[in-house]
Amino acid sequence: MTRFVALLLLVASGAAHGALRVIDGAGVEVVLARPAQRIVSLAPHATEMLFAAGAGSALVGAVAHSDWPPAARKVPRVGDAAALDLERIALLEPDLVIAWPYTASAQLAALRAQKVPVYTSDPKSIAAIADDVENLGTLAGTRGIALTAAGSMRERLAALRGKYRGAAKLRVFYQVWNEPLYTVGGRHLISEAIGVCGGENVFAALLIPAPSVTVEAVIAAAPDVIVGGDDHGARPAWLDDWRRWPQIPAVRDGNLIGANGDLLHRPGPRFVEGTAALCADLEAARRKRG
Repeated sequence: MTRFVALLLLVASGAAHGALRVIDGAGVEVVLARPAQRIVSLAPHATEMLFAAGAGSALVGAVAHSDWPPAARKVPRVGDAAALDLERIALLEPDLVIAWPYTASAQLAALRAQKVPVYTSDPKSIAAIADDVENLGTLAGTRGIALTAAGSMRERLAALRGKYRGAAKLRVFYQVWNEPLYTVGGRHLISEAIGVCGGENVFAALLIPAPSVTVEAVIAAAPDVIVGGDDHGARPAWLDDWRRWPQIPAVRDGNLIGANGDLLHRPGPRFVEGTAALCADLEAARRKRG
């Protein structure tokens, strides 16, 4: 009997005394007989969470674009969001897989069918990111480190909320991409970040996480600030396309801001850092309003 099969039998039987139990982002109880020692991450943000939780040394496989912290780049790859290498994952004999529900759903179902323990990470709020870090630390036997990391996130988030609670409201359009034109809806984490900073997402009424909108809709929304997120941290060149419509308050006041999408487009432990940077940018925008 391989070590992998033996571990699965222990989990399935619940025979281990003091089993580790957490509730994941899908509301499912994940139970391990003992701390996970061989973990596979199927999402870049989950990889970041594992390192933050002190479990980076247990990571034996990760999907493409798992590039933070730098040590994550050395972890063997097991596919990407579109296609997982199930054979490679099986050879790694994981005792825990961290999944994102939007990654290769059919292949993820195949992993579950093999009784591989799966924890789903899908934080719907900034607070839930810290909760995931704690849970992963529990499952990996590094709860002390995870509690410290999660606590630091919560403290910094609380400080930001307090700092900008009385700030003058800004109407913000957050642009994810230009062709087609995508933004974020009211239930997206970025929308919450805008609110933390004393702003208001002009498309908060849209419930789709990343809806497509028209230029005309943006003009009608009359945002005070337009923020463009780029996954490489650079200011997107397409932000300047808005200069063609000087009637938009954001254009009139020169409030076309680039944001680090590497921080804000992943629901990982660096999201609070991205929120802090966004808050600083919006505060600068307040001073430029006409």
